Amino acid sequence: MKKVAVIGAGTMGNGIAHVFAQNGFQVALIDVSQEQLDKAVQTIRKNLDRQVTKGSIDEAAKDAAIKNISTFTDMARGVADVELVVEAATENIDLKLNIFKQLDAHAPKEAILASNTSSISITRIAAVTSRPGKVIGMHFMNPVPVMKLVEIINGYATEKEVSEKITSLSKDLGKIPCVVNDYPGFIANRILMPMINEAIYSLYEGVAGVEEIDTVMKLGMAHPMGPLQLADFIGLDVCLSILNVLHDGFGNPKYAPCPLLVNMVMAKKLGIKSGEGFYTYTAGSKELIVSQGFRKA
Repeated sequence: MKKVAVIGAGTMGNGIAHVFAQNGFQVALIDVSQEQLDKAVQTIRKNLDRQVTKGSIDEAAKDAAIKNISTFTDMARGVADVELVVEAATENIDLKLNIFKQLDAHAPKEAILASNTSSISITRIAAVTSRPGKVIGMHFMNPVPVMKLVEIINGYATEKEVSEKITSLSKDLGKIPCVVNDYPGFIANRILMPMINEAIYSLYEGVAGVEEIDTVMKLGMAHPMGPLQLADFIGLDVCLSILNVLHDGFGNPKYAPCPLLVNMVMAKKLGIKSGEGFYTYTAGSKELIVSQGFRKA
């Protein structure tokens, strides 16, 4: 397997393209916006430059990785001769189903179709294709070039051979794959999101402030980042979307999103991406300025 396509040139998409290109794969990076594609390639170049500075790769490896990436706004052209597609579009079920219908129509019949979804059912995605056995979840962690874990999600119909291929491929990328089955939130977010939601409830109910909650989890539980700062990093809209998937999928009130989270998303306070969430951030960076004050209302 040497030719792959990545759908979506946002944070996850450019990170996934980076990792494949750095490991010698020919990558077709696909997005509806040429501006977003150009921005993604600039980000990849900047991250590769950082690796050169750190001494983890040399200039020749950086140049080779960049040459391995081609950009497309036409999905049909981009996936025409690939062996694997990794979809990394926004976490929206209707959007993903539409993308997979198009991929099924345009990608080679033997190509594996993977989704980087963090919560949406692989079985449901596979059902809109004519190749459900070749549809699988390949959930990378952010930032993709740094984080080792890849959560491999088998849908109801995913073929054993496909699962084994993607597991082996993940190892070839220098990642550590963990194979799980297709239930709401899989493993990573089924455990992570209720923790984040409980931290938001603790803030909402006035148990402690933002910095106190994060400090307890960092110093007491050895978490590298507190749950509220992590929520800002992930995106509060994404956290809300995943909690809704868990709540709808299990029908259990323990997954109901905190009203404070719902209000913040409605107010467009989405974390780093909007410059303000539980913390405010320096424009154009992830640097914290100060935690916010909150009321129940």
